[in-house]
Amino acid sequence: MFGALTSRRLLYVVAVALVLVGAAVTPVVGAGFYVQLAGALTLPLAYWLPRHRAVVLAAGGALAAAFVVQTDWAGATVLALVFLSTAEDPRWPPWVGVAGGVLGGGVGTLMTGSTYAIQAAFVVTVLGGGGAVLLRVWERSTQLRRETEVLRGQTAWLETRTALARELHDVVGHHVTAMVVQAEAGRLGDAPHVALARIAESGRTALHELDSLVVHLRRPGDDAPSGPLPRLADIDTVLAVPLRASGTQVHVRLAEGLVLSDDVVRTLYRIAQEGLTNVARHARAGHVWVELDRHGDHVALEIRDDGLGPPSTVSGGSGLLGIRERALAHGGRAELTARHGGGALLDVSIPVLPR
Repeated sequence: MFGALTSRRLLYVVAVALVLVGAAVTPVVGAGFYVQLAGALTLPLAYWLPRHRAVVLAAGGALAAAFVVQTDWAGATVLALVFLSTAEDPRWPPWVGVAGGVLGGGVGTLMTGSTYAIQAAFVVTVLGGGGAVLLRVWERSTQLRRETEVLRGQTAWLETRTALARELHDVVGHHVTAMVVQAEAGRLGDAPHVALARIAESGRTALHELDSLVVHLRRPGDDAPSGPLPRLADIDTVLAVPLRASGTQVHVRLAEGLVLSDDVVRTLYRIAQEGLTNVARHARAGHVWVELDRHGDHVALEIRDDGLGPPSTVSGGSGLLGIRERALAHGGRAELTARHGGGALLDVSIPVLPR
Protein backbone atom coordinates (compact mmCIF):
# COMPACT_ATOMS: atom_id res chain seq x y z
CA MET A 1 0.00 0.00 0.00
CA PHE A 2 3.03 2.32 0.04
CA GLY A 3 2.41 3.49 -3.52
CA ALA A 4 -1.26 4.13 -2.80
CA LEU A 5 -0.47 6.12 0.34
CA THR A 6 2.16 8.19 -1.47
CA SER A 7 -0.25 9.02 -4.31
CA ARG A 8 -3.00 9.92 -1.87
CA ARG A 9 -0.72 12.28 0.06
CA LEU A 10 0.47 13.96 -3.14
CA LEU A 11 -3.09 14.51 -4.36
CA TYR A 12 -4.09 15.81 -0.93
CA VAL A 13 -1.25 18.34 -1.03
CA VAL A 14 -2.36 19.53 -4.46
CA ALA A 15 -6.01 19.82 -3.37
CA VAL A 16 -5.19 21.74 -0.18
CA ALA A 17 -2.86 24.01 -2.16
CA LEU A 18 -5.70 24.84 -4.56
CA VAL A 19 -7.96 25.80 -1.64
CA LEU A 20 -5.28 27.94 -0.01
CA VAL A 21 -4.26 29.67 -3.24
CA GLY A 22 -7.91 30.35 -4.08
CA ALA A 23 -8.45 31.89 -0.66
CA ALA A 24 -5.29 33.99 -1.00
CA VAL A 25 -5.98 35.47 -4.44
CA THR A 26 -9.73 35.98 -4.05
CA PRO A 27 -10.63 39.51 -2.88
CA VAL A 28 -12.47 39.71 0.42
CA VAL A 29 -15.46 41.51 -1.06
CA GLY A 30 -18.88 40.32 -2.14
CA ALA A 31 -18.92 36.71 -3.37
CA GLY A 32 -15.18 36.38 -2.80
CA PHE A 33 -15.73 36.60 0.93
CA TYR A 34 -17.82 33.42 0.92
CA VAL A 35 -15.27 31.54 -1.20
CA GLN A 36 -12.56 32.56 1.25
CA LEU A 37 -14.85 31.56 4.12
CA ALA A 38 -15.37 28.11 2.55
CA GLY A 39 -11.62 27.53 2.38
CA ALA A 40 -10.64 29.20 5.64
CA LEU A 41 -13.21 27.37 7.79
CA THR A 42 -13.52 24.00 6.07
CA LEU A 43 -9.92 22.83 6.29
CA PRO A 44 -9.45 23.53 10.04
CA LEU A 45 -12.88 22.06 10.89
CA ALA A 46 -12.11 18.96 8.82
CA TYR A 47 -8.84 18.56 10.71
CA TRP A 48 -10.51 18.92 14.12
CA LEU A 49 -13.52 16.72 13.30
CA PRO A 50 -12.03 13.61 11.65
CA ARG A 51 -15.18 11.51 12.17
CA HIS A 52 -17.25 14.02 10.16
CA ARG A 53 -14.54 15.13 7.76
CA ALA A 54 -16.38 14.07 4.60
CA VAL A 55 -19.51 16.05 5.52
CA VAL A 56 -17.53 19.13 6.57
CA LEU A 57 -15.60 19.17 3.31
CA ALA A 58 -18.79 18.61 1.30
CA ALA A 59 -20.41 21.59 3.07
CA GLY A 60 -17.41 23.76 2.21
CA GLY A 61 -17.66 22.65 -1.41
CA ALA A 62 -21.36 23.53 -1.47
CA LEU A 63 -20.67 27.02 -0.11
CA ALA A 64 -17.96 27.69 -2.73
CA ALA A 65 -20.11 26.20 -5.52
CA ALA A 66 -22.88 28.72 -4.82
CA PHE A 67 -20.52 31.49 -6.03
CA VAL A 68 -18.70 29.55 -8.76
CA VAL A 69 -19.67 32.03 -11.50
CA GLN A 70 -19.26 35.17 -9.43
CA THR A 71 -15.58 35.05 -8.61
CA ASP A 72 -12.34 33.57 -9.90
CA TRP A 73 -10.81 30.45 -8.28
CA ALA A 74 -14.19 29.39 -6.87
CA GLY A 75 -14.27 26.49 -9.35
CA ALA A 76 -10.82 25.29 -8.25
CA THR A 77 -11.91 25.49 -4.62
CA VAL A 78 -15.06 23.44 -5.33
CA LEU A 79 -13.06 20.83 -7.26
CA ALA A 80 -10.51 20.48 -4.44
CA LEU A 81 -13.06 20.30 -1.61
CA VAL A 82 -15.28 17.79 -3.44
CA PHE A 83 -12.20 15.66 -4.16
CA LEU A 84 -11.13 15.72 -0.50
CA SER A 85 -14.66 14.94 0.70
CA THR A 86 -15.08 11.98 -1.63
CA ALA A 87 -11.58 10.55 -1.20
CA GLU A 88 -11.26 11.06 2.55
CA ASP A 89 -13.31 8.36 4.27
CA PRO A 90 -14.39 5.12 2.54
CA ARG A 91 -17.10 4.69 5.20
CA TRP A 92 -19.03 7.57 3.65
CA PRO A 93 -20.70 6.99 0.27
CA PRO A 94 -18.90 8.75 -2.60
CA TRP A 95 -21.92 10.88 -3.49
CA VAL A 96 -21.70 13.04 -0.32
CA GLY A 97 -19.09 15.41 -1.78
CA VAL A 98 -20.73 15.35 -5.22
CA ALA A 99 -24.11 16.16 -3.70
CA GLY A 100 -22.59 19.14 -1.89
CA GLY A 101 -21.12 20.58 -5.09
CA VAL A 102 -24.32 20.12 -7.12
CA LEU A 103 -26.46 21.51 -4.30
CA GLY A 104 -24.25 24.61 -4.12
CA GLY A 105 -24.51 25.06 -7.87
CA GLY A 106 -28.28 24.90 -7.61
CA VAL A 107 -28.27 27.57 -4.95
CA GLY A 108 -26.03 29.71 -7.19
CA THR A 109 -28.52 29.38 -10.04
CA LEU A 110 -31.34 30.54 -7.76
CA MET A 111 -29.28 33.53 -6.63
CA THR A 112 -28.11 34.62 -10.10
CA GLY A 113 -30.98 33.40 -12.23
CA SER A 114 -28.48 31.83 -14.65
CA THR A 115 -28.31 28.10 -15.34
CA TYR A 116 -24.61 28.51 -16.07
CA ALA A 117 -23.98 28.44 -12.31
CA ILE A 118 -25.22 24.89 -11.83
CA GLN A 119 -23.58 23.80 -15.09
CA ALA A 120 -20.19 25.12 -14.01
CA ALA A 121 -20.60 23.68 -10.53
CA PHE A 122 -21.60 20.32 -12.02
CA VAL A 123 -18.50 20.19 -14.24
CA VAL A 124 -15.97 20.92 -11.49
CA THR A 125 -17.86 18.66 -9.08
CA VAL A 126 -17.72 15.74 -11.51
CA LEU A 127 -14.00 16.33 -12.07
CA GLY A 128 -13.22 16.41 -8.34
CA GLY A 129 -15.58 13.59 -7.37
CA GLY A 130 -14.60 11.43 -10.34
CA GLY A 131 -10.92 11.79 -9.54
CA ALA A 132 -11.57 10.80 -5.92
CA VAL A 133 -13.64 7.76 -6.95
CA LEU A 134 -10.84 6.63 -9.24
CA LEU A 135 -8.40 6.98 -6.34
CA ARG A 136 -10.65 4.93 -4.06
CA VAL A 137 -11.10 2.23 -6.73
CA TRP A 138 -7.35 2.06 -7.35
CA GLU A 139 -6.59 1.80 -3.64
CA ARG A 140 -9.23 -0.90 -3.18
CA SER A 141 -7.98 -2.90 -6.16
CA THR A 142 -4.43 -2.64 -4.83
CA GLN A 143 -5.58 -3.87 -1.43
CA LEU A 144 -7.53 -6.77 -2.99
CA ARG A 145 -4.54 -7.73 -5.12
CA ARG A 146 -2.29 -7.86 -2.08
CA GLU A 147 -4.88 -9.86 -0.11
CA THR A 148 -5.20 -12.24 -3.05
CA GLU A 149 -1.45 -12.78 -3.08
CA VAL A 150 -1.50 -13.50 0.65
CA LEU A 151 -4.39 -15.94 0.26
CA ARG A 152 -2.63 -17.68 -2.62
CA GLY A 153 0.45 -18.09 -0.44
CA GLN A 154 -1.65 -19.46 2.40
CA THR A 155 -3.46 -21.83 0.04
CA ALA A 156 -0.18 -23.12 -1.34
CA TRP A 157 1.11 -23.61 2.21
CA LEU A 158 -2.04 -25.51 3.20
CA GLU A 159 -1.82 -27.70 0.10
CA THR A 160 1.80 -28.50 0.90
CA ARG A 161 0.90 -29.21 4.52
CA THR A 162 -1.91 -31.54 3.43
CA ALA A 163 0.41 -33.36 1.02
CA LEU A 164 3.00 -33.76 3.76
CA ALA A 165 0.36 -35.06 6.15
CA ARG A 166 -0.68 -37.70 3.61
CA GLU A 167 2.91 -38.72 2.95
CA LEU A 168 3.72 -38.89 6.67
CA HIS A 169 0.60 -40.93 7.38
CA ASP A 170 1.40 -43.36 4.57
CA VAL A 171 5.03 -43.78 5.55
CA VAL A 172 4.45 -44.25 9.27
CA GLY A 173 1.21 -46.20 8.93
CA HIS A 174 2.43 -48.69 6.38
CA HIS A 175 5.91 -49.36 7.73
CA VAL A 176 4.92 -49.50 11.38
CA THR A 177 2.03 -51.82 10.55
CA ALA A 178 4.42 -53.96 8.49
CA MET A 179 6.87 -54.16 11.39
CA VAL A 180 4.12 -55.15 13.83
CA VAL A 181 2.79 -57.83 11.49
CA GLN A 182 6.29 -59.18 10.83
CA ALA A 183 7.10 -59.18 14.54
CA GLU A 184 3.94 -61.18 15.29
CA ALA A 185 4.76 -63.61 12.49
CA GLY A 186 8.31 -64.03 13.78
CA ARG A 187 7.11 -64.59 17.34
CA LEU A 188 4.67 -67.28 16.32
CA GLY A 189 6.62 -68.80 13.44
CA ASP A 190 9.72 -70.90 13.10
CA ALA A 191 12.00 -68.32 11.45
CA PRO A 192 12.35 -65.28 13.74
CA HIS A 193 15.59 -64.25 12.00
CA VAL A 194 13.66 -63.77 8.74
CA ALA A 195 11.10 -61.59 10.53
CA LEU A 196 13.87 -59.55 12.13
CA ALA A 197 15.50 -58.98 8.76
CA ARG A 198 12.19 -57.80 7.30
CA ILE A 199 11.57 -55.53 10.28
CA ALA A 200 15.04 -54.01 9.86
CA GLU A 201 14.41 -53.44 6.15
CA SER A 202 11.04 -51.78 6.86
CA GLY A 203 12.66 -49.60 9.51
CA ARG A 204 15.43 -48.47 7.15
CA THR A 205 12.90 -47.62 4.44
CA ALA A 206 10.73 -45.69 6.91
CA LEU A 207 13.71 -43.74 8.21
CA HIS A 208 14.77 -42.82 4.68
CA GLU A 209 11.30 -41.55 3.77
CA LEU A 210 10.90 -39.71 7.06
CA ASP A 211 14.27 -38.09 6.44
CA SER A 212 12.97 -36.71 3.16
CA LEU A 213 9.89 -35.32 4.89
CA VAL A 214 11.93 -33.60 7.60
CA VAL A 215 14.22 -32.03 5.00
CA HIS A 216 11.15 -30.67 3.21
CA LEU A 217 9.76 -29.24 6.44
CA ARG A 218 12.97 -27.22 6.76
CA ARG A 219 12.54 -25.96 3.17
CA PRO A 220 8.77 -25.46 2.85
CA GLY A 221 9.12 -23.55 -0.41
CA ASP A 222 10.15 -26.72 -2.24
CA ASP A 223 7.70 -29.17 -3.73
CA ALA A 224 6.52 -31.98 -1.52
CA PRO A 225 9.05 -34.82 -1.47
CA SER A 226 8.23 -37.68 -3.75
CA GLY A 227 11.12 -40.10 -3.33
CA PRO A 228 11.97 -42.83 -5.86
CA LEU A 229 9.16 -43.63 -8.27
CA PRO A 230 7.49 -46.89 -7.21
CA ARG A 231 6.41 -49.51 -9.71
CA LEU A 232 2.92 -50.94 -9.95
CA ALA A 233 4.53 -54.39 -9.67
CA ASP A 234 5.73 -53.35 -6.17
CA ILE A 235 2.12 -53.70 -5.00
CA ASP A 236 2.62 -57.46 -5.25
CA THR A 237 6.31 -57.75 -4.39
CA VAL A 238 6.51 -55.11 -1.61
CA LEU A 239 3.15 -53.99 -0.25
CA ALA A 240 1.61 -57.47 -0.03
CA VAL A 241 4.59 -59.00 1.81
CA PRO A 242 3.56 -58.02 5.39
CA LEU A 243 0.05 -59.40 4.89
CA ARG A 244 1.36 -62.64 3.48
CA ALA A 245 3.77 -62.91 6.42
CA SER A 246 0.78 -62.76 8.75
CA GLY A 247 -0.95 -65.62 6.93
CA THR A 248 -3.31 -63.59 4.75
CA GLN A 249 -3.47 -64.71 1.13
CA VAL A 250 -3.04 -61.74 -1.19
CA HIS A 251 -3.98 -62.08 -4.85
CA VAL A 252 -2.72 -59.28 -7.10
CA ARG A 253 -3.78 -58.90 -10.72
CA LEU A 254 -2.37 -56.02 -12.77
CA ALA A 255 -3.54 -55.42 -16.33
CA GLU A 256 -0.80 -55.89 -18.89
CA GLY A 257 0.45 -53.04 -21.02
CA LEU A 258 -0.66 -50.22 -18.73
CA VAL A 259 1.02 -46.96 -19.73
CA LEU A 260 0.40 -44.32 -17.07
CA SER A 261 2.06 -41.08 -16.05
CA ASP A 262 4.50 -41.13 -13.13
CA ASP A 263 2.09 -39.05 -11.05
CA VAL A 264 -0.79 -41.48 -11.58
CA VAL A 265 1.47 -44.47 -10.86
CA ARG A 266 2.59 -42.89 -7.59
CA THR A 267 -1.01 -42.08 -6.63
CA LEU A 268 -2.22 -45.63 -7.33
CA TYR A 269 0.72 -47.07 -5.41
CA ARG A 270 0.04 -44.87 -2.37
CA ILE A 271 -3.68 -45.68 -2.45
CA ALA A 272 -2.90 -49.41 -2.64
CA GLN A 273 -0.40 -48.99 0.18
CA GLU A 274 -2.95 -47.35 2.44
CA GLY A 275 -5.69 -49.80 1.43
CA LEU A 276 -3.56 -52.86 2.27
CA THR A 277 -2.38 -51.21 5.49
CA ASN A 278 -6.00 -50.75 6.55
CA VAL A 279 -6.71 -54.41 5.75
CA ALA A 280 -3.75 -55.48 7.89
CA ARG A 281 -4.80 -53.25 10.78
CA HIS A 282 -8.56 -53.66 10.84
CA ALA A 283 -9.99 -56.32 8.53
CA ARG A 284 -8.83 -59.65 10.04
CA ALA A 285 -9.16 -61.02 6.52
CA GLY A 286 -8.06 -64.40 5.20
CA HIS A 287 -7.99 -63.30 1.58
CA VAL A 288 -7.33 -60.00 -0.18
CA TRP A 289 -7.79 -59.33 -3.90
CA VAL A 290 -6.08 -56.39 -5.60
CA GLU A 291 -7.03 -55.68 -9.21
CA LEU A 292 -5.80 -52.86 -11.41
CA ASP A 293 -7.27 -52.41 -14.87
CA ARG A 294 -8.09 -49.78 -17.45
CA HIS A 295 -11.55 -49.04 -18.76
CA GLY A 296 -11.44 -46.51 -21.60
CA ASP A 297 -10.12 -43.22 -20.27
CA HIS A 298 -10.19 -44.36 -16.61
CA VAL A 299 -7.92 -46.62 -14.60
CA ALA A 300 -9.69 -48.65 -11.90
CA LEU A 301 -8.16 -50.02 -8.70
CA GLU A 302 -10.12 -52.43 -6.54
CA ILE A 303 -9.04 -53.84 -3.18
CA ARG A 304 -11.42 -56.48 -1.78
CA ASP A 305 -11.17 -58.56 1.35
CA ASP A 306 -13.26 -61.16 3.18
CA GLY A 307 -12.75 -59.61 6.62
CA LEU A 308 -14.97 -57.72 9.03
CA GLY A 309 -16.17 -55.19 6.47
CA PRO A 310 -16.18 -51.39 6.58
CA PRO A 311 -16.96 -49.65 9.89
CA SER A 312 -20.58 -48.70 10.54
CA THR A 313 -19.49 -45.13 11.30
CA VAL A 314 -16.59 -43.24 9.73
CA SER A 315 -13.89 -42.47 12.29
CA GLY A 316 -11.67 -39.42 12.38
CA GLY A 317 -8.71 -41.26 10.87
CA SER A 318 -6.64 -39.89 8.03
CA GLY A 319 -6.30 -43.04 5.91
CA LEU A 320 -9.54 -43.00 3.93
CA LEU A 321 -9.45 -39.20 3.80
CA GLY A 322 -5.97 -39.33 2.26
CA ILE A 323 -7.13 -41.91 -0.31
CA ARG A 324 -10.05 -39.73 -1.35
CA GLU A 325 -7.84 -36.62 -1.52
CA ARG A 326 -5.34 -38.40 -3.76
CA ALA A 327 -8.07 -39.60 -6.12
CA LEU A 328 -9.80 -36.22 -6.12
CA ALA A 329 -6.54 -34.46 -6.99
CA HIS A 330 -6.65 -36.30 -10.33
CA GLY A 331 -10.36 -35.70 -10.88
CA GLY A 332 -11.24 -39.21 -9.74
CA ARG A 333 -13.16 -40.80 -6.91
CA ALA A 334 -12.68 -43.37 -4.13
CA GLU A 335 -15.41 -45.25 -2.27
CA LEU A 336 -15.30 -47.76 0.55
CA THR A 337 -18.34 -50.06 0.66
CA ALA A 338 -19.33 -53.48 1.95
CA ARG A 339 -18.33 -56.36 -0.31
CA HIS A 340 -20.98 -58.77 -1.50
CA GLY A 341 -20.36 -61.94 0.43
CA GLY A 342 -18.64 -60.21 3.35
CA GLY A 343 -15.70 -57.93 3.82
CA ALA A 344 -14.93 -54.53 2.34
CA LEU A 345 -14.45 -53.12 -1.15
CA LEU A 346 -12.29 -50.10 -1.91
CA ASP A 347 -13.19 -48.87 -5.40
CA VAL A 348 -10.97 -46.18 -6.95
CA SER A 349 -11.35 -44.66 -10.41
CA ILE A 350 -8.97 -42.07 -11.87
CA PRO A 351 -9.22 -40.50 -15.34
CA VAL A 352 -6.14 -40.80 -17.53
CA LEU A 353 -5.20 -39.63 -21.01
CA PRO A 354 -7.02 -41.46 -23.82
CA ARG A 355 -5.18 -44.24 -25.56
